[in-house]
Amino acid sequence: MSLNIYGQSLDSRLLIGSALYASPEIMKKSILASGSQVITLSLKRQNPSKQSGQQIWRYLQEIVQKVNGQLLPNTAGCKTAKEAVTLAKMSREIFQTNWLKLEVIGDDYNLQPDPIELLIAAEQLIKDGFNILPYCTDDLVLCQRLYDLGCEVIMPWASPIGTGKGLMNPYNLETIRLRLPQATLILDAGIGKPSDACLAMEMGYDGVLLNSAIALADNPVLMAKAFGQALQAGEQGYVAGIMAQRQTAHPSTPTLDTPFWHQNN
Repeated sequence: MSLNIYGQSLDSRLLIGSALYASPEIMKKSILASGSQVITLSLKRQNPSKQSGQQIWRYLQEIVQKVNGQLLPNTAGCKTAKEAVTLAKMSREIFQTNWLKLEVIGDDYNLQPDPIELLIAAEQLIKDGFNILPYCTDDLVLCQRLYDLGCEVIMPWASPIGTGKGLMNPYNLETIRLRLPQATLILDAGIGKPSDACLAMEMGYDGVLLNSAIALADNPVLMAKAFGQALQAGEQGYVAGIMAQRQTAHPSTPTLDTPFWHQNN
């Protein structure tokens, strides 16, 4: 099944970042190996108008064209709603897209989003025609408020950005999925290994966004491929219907109505 984000159908449920790679060439090979069609980038870090960002920008353009993909600019590094809104408008002008990963960071220690500033920025940007994908914590009430504002896609974290700690609060994430059945939920930040992504998909999440787990792997290209396969396995497991857990053991080969042959001693 395809993933639908703001009316665009995507074959892959993996959204991938373009930062931290050892070289633009490794970045390109990794993104292509992952099968992802949505690539995030930050105007602050990868401004194509600057010489340092021109090479990366050329690679990203090639990738997007090859996979029929979508750029997802983000407001990484912003700490206030005003700053995020300003950067969002600049990104839309430069990258020619209304899609935006909205980040408004409230704490430098764990890079936790500021919920108040995030809601303010989201409301302003939605009114201005942006298709918002807000990065937030696994707070149910915050996710509900973002959805009520008009965010069709919500991206709660698994754990703090870049930690690789995986799903710290599975109960919170499962509750968000249960309470927001119509929202498109994409797990963002803290993913460390393919099994983390698979677990999120088995919970019924619609996709996963990650960067560090691939870019910082010993073999980013191989890891990118592994994540792409993990998401497919998790989605198929969820659709197939995972068996309910049991408190007691049950034999996998029942004896009822099974023929037996007894040998006389």
